Amino acid sequence: MPEWHSIQFVWPRLLWLLASLPLWLGLYIAWQRRGVQRAWPSASMNTGATNFRVTRHAPALLVLLGLAGMMVGIARPQAILLLPSRIDTVMLAIDSSGSMRATDVQPSRIEAAQAAAKGFVLGQPGQVKLGVVSVAGAAALVQAPTDQRDLVIQAIEQLSLQPGSALGSGIVIALHAMLPGSGLDVRGLIDGETSPQPTSGAPLGGSPTAPSETAGTQGAATPKPVSLPKVPPGSNTAAAIVLLSDGQSNVGPDALKMAQVAADLGVRVYTVGLGTAQGTVLKAQGMQMRVKLDEASLKKIAEITKAEYFSADKREDLLQIYQSLSSKIVLKKHRRTEVSALCALLGMLLVCWGCAWVWWRHGRIV
Repeated sequence: MPEWHSIQFVWPRLLWLLASLPLWLGLYIAWQRRGVQRAWPSASMNTGATNFRVTRHAPALLVLLGLAGMMVGIARPQAILLLPSRIDTVMLAIDSSGSMRATDVQPSRIEAAQAAAKGFVLGQPGQVKLGVVSVAGAAALVQAPTDQRDLVIQAIEQLSLQPGSALGSGIVIALHAMLPGSGLDVRGLIDGETSPQPTSGAPLGGSPTAPSETAGTQGAATPKPVSLPKVPPGSNTAAAIVLLSDGQSNVGPDALKMAQVAADLGVRVYTVGLGTAQGTVLKAQGMQMRVKLDEASLKKIAEITKAEYFSADKREDLLQIYQSLSSKIVLKKHRRTEVSALCALLGMLLVCWGCAWVWWRHGRIV
């Protein structure tokens, strides 16, 4: 559907043609008054007076509106259209840090996340490629984007909890897996760089499943970087990231800075907060620690990338969130498009309708 307030005209001066419509209307009225009704014959005399007037002049009105539509089309109108955008790749970045053992979401945060993630995978259209990133102390790509749902579900089921949570690294790894040709400097970003930079050769890390895709790995020296051009946040409608976490990031690059990297590449990062604001106490190796949901960070990540944040403190809520994400992920894009052909088509249809009306009632047009 077009946004009516956005309509503009390439040749606005030709709208003056609409000023000729009163002339055509005047000619028709004069013709009727002179009793020349062969072009638009009157209705049957048995029809009531009101219905008589309506059916007598309705075909002429349709033709007049059709002429107006074609005149508007000549002025070449343009409008911003809301068009459905097909998502090609979705990366699931799932927090697999130790805090996901918490049981404030039953049976545990990680088990609830895995169950809901599998439901999300099965609910996506067949053409959408899905990948999985494990976000712990060292974020890693555990499944490259693929359209084989069984591989994605297997990767989700095999996630294991590890110490630490590097949400920023997880975003970078997911970006590189989705956009291997972007030249994203994965090592530079994870080691402390704050802006995306391409290499002069093949994308850093080689194949998506190579060990160098893991945050913090060592390798050859990075070639001299060149700055990447920025695009408007959310403008990349072919890719998206779904980050599921309790929001607590304690290692790796700043998650908000990496969210800005995603925004500069036009990729939206939808965030799903798992846990409760009160949290729960975890015991490990004789130590106790309260872990709770950090909504502020997750909301900011979504805001920076022009995406949305969802919160859940129950497994049932999480399942509903993923069902909602399945529809949210089919984004809408605004595009200025010339609609002159639509105006001309509408005008022609109205003219044909008026002529067909007279033909059907009287067997002739003139």
